Amino acid sequence: MVNELNALENKIALVASLCRTLRAENMQLRQQLAVAEDDRKGLAERMESARSRLEQLAEQLPEAKATV
Repeated sequence: MVNELNALENKIALVASLCRTLRAENMQLRQQLAVAEDDRKGLAERMESARSRLEQLAEQLPEAKATV
């Protein structure tokens, strides 16, 4: 009976340790996700800015005349 209780205690300690490890990993992953989302937003803004600038430059180009 004592051996069974010791084994159960060890298993509970192992599960508790795993739970702490997973919580820490989850927190770290959430932080990494937040950083990645911020980076994605910044890149999307830069792409929109670049698209707008390219459109402005394209409007300034003289139109090509067809030569036949």
